Amino acid sequence: MYILGIETSCDETGVAIYHSTQGLISHHLYSQVSMHNDYGGVVPELASRDHIRKLIPLIKQTLSDSRLIKSDINGIAYTAGPGLMGALLVGATTARSLAWTWQIPAIAVHHMEGHLLAPMLEENPPRFPFVALLVSGGHTLLIQVDGIGQYTQLGESLDDAAGEAFDKTAKMLGLGYPGGAKVAKLAEQGNDRFKFPRPMTDRPGLDFSFSGLKTFTMNTLNKTEKTAQDKADIAFAFQKATAETLVIKCRRALRQTHLKTLVIAGGVSANTQIRNDLLIMTKKENAQLFFPRLEFCTDNGAMIAFAGCQRLLAGQQENLEIYVKPRWSIATLRGC
Repeated sequence: MYILGIETSCDETGVAIYHSTQGLISHHLYSQVSMHNDYGGVVPELASRDHIRKLIPLIKQTLSDSRLIKSDINGIAYTAGPGLMGALLVGATTARSLAWTWQIPAIAVHHMEGHLLAPMLEENPPRFPFVALLVSGGHTLLIQVDGIGQYTQLGESLDDAAGEAFDKTAKMLGLGYPGGAKVAKLAEQGNDRFKFPRPMTDRPGLDFSFSGLKTFTMNTLNKTEKTAQDKADIAFAFQKATAETLVIKCRRALRQTHLKTLVIAGGVSANTQIRNDLLIMTKKENAQLFFPRLEFCTDNGAMIAFAGCQRLLAGQQENLEIYVKPRWSIATLRGC
C-alpha cells in the first residue's frame, strides 16, 4: 500500500510517499523560514499562501522521484491539526480533492501523533509501550503510549512550550527566528556562569512551565552589559535549565509508569544538549532512548504518511467531509 503524506500545519510544506512493507519511498520538504524571519515569527496568512504555491509542485516532484503515477497511490494522509487554520486547510482541501478524484481513501492525521510515531521510520524502532516526550514549537507533552491511538497524557506545558521559550529567548538575545538552533549554537560559546531555575521540579507532577524561565532569562540579561559573552553565557544557562527540567520530568514519568523505553520527538528533540542529557539519564535508569533522525524532528510529510498508513491498514475510514482542528488534544484519538 502506497500512502501519500501531506504536512502543512505551520511554516513547512512536507510531502512523502510511504509503502506499508517497503518503508519510506520518497520525501520532500520546503521551509518558509527565510520568509518569516523578516517578521520575527510565522505570519499565518503568508504561510497559507506559500503552502498553496508549493504543495502541488512538491506532490508532483515526490511522485516523479518515486517513479510512481497517481494510480499507484492507495491512500492519502494529511495533517488536520493542531496548527494554523489557513495552513491546515490548504493540506486538507488538496488531500480530500485528490482522494475524491483518484477514488482512494483519505485520512486526517493528528500532527503530534505524526511526531510521536516518527521514530518508527528508523531501522531500529521502539516497541510499545513507551513514554514519549513531545517537544515542538507549540507543544510540550509527556504521554504514555500503549499502541497507535492508545495515548494517556501524563503532563503538559501550562503556559509556554519549550520551543516557544527557545524562540523568545533567541529574540531577547537578538538572534532572530527560528530560535532553537541559534540559541544552541550560541550556548556552545557560553560559560557555566549563571544559575537558572528548573521550573516546577520542586513539586510532584509531570506538568511543565517555561514562562517563568523565560522571564528569569530576560531579567538576567537586563542586569548585564549585554556583551557577546554575556549573551553566550545566558544562552548556556537557559539551555542547561531547559534540558535538566525535561530530564527530571522524563525520569519521573519512567518511574511512575514502570516503563523502560523513552521516545523524544518534535523540533526541540534535535537539540544536542537535550538528547545527550536524556541519554545519560536513561542509561542510569536502565532504560532505552529513541529519537528520529534530525530531518524528521521538524515537521515533515514522512511522519504523516506513516501515521496515516497505520490507520488505513487498521481499516479506519472517514467520509468526504473537509475539516481541520486547529486545537486538537491527542488524548481524544482512538486506537487502531
